[in-house]
Amino acid sequence: MIPALMAACLWFIAANVMALLPSRDNHWTLAYVLILTGVPLLGWLTVAAGPVAGLAALAAGVSVL
Repeated sequence: MIPALMAACLWFIAANVMALLPSRDNHWTLAYVLILTGVPLLGWLTVAAGPVAGLAALAAGVSVL
């Protein structure tokens, strides 16, 4: 399996775990962290696996956030 794809899967798992945690600021701090880590990860995934995988990960990431 491509390491970028594994990292993207871990990002999605982390995003779902963060959504389950209680937050006083409506999860905005966690959303900023996910965006800051997700953008470079999306670029890495697009370069490693191609534009179709990049667009699929972008769509999934937008639905998570």
